[in-house]
Amino acid sequence: MTVDSMSVTTTTATARSGAQEPDFDRIHDGLLGSWKDVRLAARARTLDPALHRQDDLRVADHRARVTAQLQVLLDSGAVRLPFPEQFGGAGDAGGNLVAFEELVTADPSLQIKAGVQWGLFAAAILHLGTRYHHEHFLADAIELQTFGGFAMTETGHGSDVASIATTATYDPERQEFVLDTPFRAAWKDYIGNAAVDARAAVVFAQLETRGERHGVHAFYVPIRDASGAFLPGVGGEDDGPKGGLNGVDNGRLHFSGVRVPRQNLLDRYGEVAPDGTYSSPIASPGRRFFTMLGTLVQGRVSLAGAANTGAKIALQIAVTYAAQRRQFAGAAGDEEVLLDYPQHQRRLLTRLAGVYAATYTQDELLLDFHRVFTGEHDTDESRQELENFAAAAKAEATWHALDTIQECREACGGAGFLAENRFGQLHADLDVYATFEGDNTVLLQLVGKRLLTQYGRRLKAAGPAGAARIVAGRAASTAAATAGLAALAQRVADGGTAAGAARSLREPAVQERLLLDRVELAVAEIAPALRPGPGVSPAELAARFGDHQHALIEAARAEARLRQWRAFTRAVERETDAPTKALLALVRDVFALTTIERDLGWYLVRRRLSVSRAKAVTRLLDALVRRMRPHAVDLVQAFGYEQGHLRAAIASGAEAERQAEARAAR
Repeated sequence: MTVDSMSVTTTTATARSGAQEPDFDRIHDGLLGSWKDVRLAARARTLDPALHRQDDLRVADHRARVTAQLQVLLDSGAVRLPFPEQFGGAGDAGGNLVAFEELVTADPSLQIKAGVQWGLFAAAILHLGTRYHHEHFLADAIELQTFGGFAMTETGHGSDVASIATTATYDPERQEFVLDTPFRAAWKDYIGNAAVDARAAVVFAQLETRGERHGVHAFYVPIRDASGAFLPGVGGEDDGPKGGLNGVDNGRLHFSGVRVPRQNLLDRYGEVAPDGTYSSPIASPGRRFFTMLGTLVQGRVSLAGAANTGAKIALQIAVTYAAQRRQFAGAAGDEEVLLDYPQHQRRLLTRLAGVYAATYTQDELLLDFHRVFTGEHDTDESRQELENFAAAAKAEATWHALDTIQECREACGGAGFLAENRFGQLHADLDVYATFEGDNTVLLQLVGKRLLTQYGRRLKAAGPAGAARIVAGRAASTAAATAGLAALAQRVADGGTAAGAARSLREPAVQERLLLDRVELAVAEIAPALRPGPGVSPAELAARFGDHQHALIEAARAEARLRQWRAFTRAVERETDAPTKALLALVRDVFALTTIERDLGWYLVRRRLSVSRAKAVTRLLDALVRRMRPHAVDLVQAFGYEQGHLRAAIASGAEAERQAEARAAR
């Protein structure tokens, strides 16, 4: 089979006995997820060379190419998917993000430029605006008649949106808002489209009317005339070349006495009457702020999937190369294939298991997102849970992708450093995914705080007696572990043998208990110190939070991995073909043990693992990775990407031809 074949059943799989072998077409279908047809259509579209990145372009030329490519996407109709029917859409929120993820295979700059125009600028008009804004602004944004920016981030505030300093003060005499940036740190920064293309922007500012502030709101603000010159009172700068994504024209904006009509306030969640009276359907300013930001959660959802797409591309290239490249003579005298070296298996196949986990998790996240944004299941609780899920998934997926791409680069040696094999550019372009749409560390703090809130609610719901039992139960469990009773129980369950420990560690219930303990015990340890009480000043509480910040972030990351394990396990349970199910369970176990091994010190210190079972984790992980090895090429080809997506010389079959030629010459 050639690399370009549409089938994912490889010659390797065909050569093995059919009846007892996994069905990789079934795995491929499962990885495509709930929007299979949309994903396949997006992949077919990204095979078009007109959408591909060209490495030899200057920044200005790259920007111009990406801007022109947006029209190709518009002509395909895909970008209209999430919008209402009257704008040519289908109200398909989830399908839109699926198509967006796949643009990484063409050029991440194109993906982000499209995300700025349709996923941020147009989506803000749709979700934060009302009928007036839809009728006056939305069609032009969708049809590329008005290029726009999403001016939220400021130089001095970054992820701290609540503290942005740009103001929008209402003038009742002229029924206009006056926008100002009071100092240099309040300039809007890193704004996509702002350097060149944007003629308008959705600007976030502190709304003030009748001498009272009502928090951050969004305004539709024209910023340039048709020729591209800034309008009076608007200024800005080009952010210039960046570490990656140089097809996107990021820039800075500032405002001095810029006036916009009262109607330009995107007023779904906060309205100002002609006389300056402010009203909102949400009384609480804090809740109103988070509700407004929650409508924009799609950015985090999409980045999680896009990053995982980048990791898939890197792994398919690296594993294909490793299965063909030979280096150093083995015991039989012939040179060994790289993928037959245990450490090479460890570095690639554990990360492959992580990508499978992230893929199944992303599909569940997309389904939750779709249910909320289509109104199928849109409640305060479902939106809060979606925000929490998206924060955890985005942080874990983007960090894992960067780690995976770097490891793949190193695993391919000098060939991995060549631009033609894409690792360097992929890493450079995806690097910022860890910090935009919410810095990962900040997002994990939000996840951690929600874990603490849920723990507090559980105690409150249980009542004083129930809460005492929960705390006492946790304390007793901790004491038992400290006394070695948990470790003793593990030795008994394992039958005192390495084989018994290995069997236990492959049991889903054991894996889930360990992963859940990593979250629950950490939260139970942190919560008492962060509970406000009589005599505890805000300063002291802040200091306590600082003391436990690292532990809270690690607990939040453990929560993200627990979510991934559960999503992967549900995918295993759905599979009905026995050999295929067994292989997916194997890959799931590799993911679980990689996660547990990463935290072995934590488990040992708290006696949640006996020493013998801790040793068994690493031994078993090595053994399971070896069992993955015969299926490695099939597992990456199950992603379904063709050479037109990979566009890497070392994944084209050229290395296999070189090796065959060298061996024939001996």
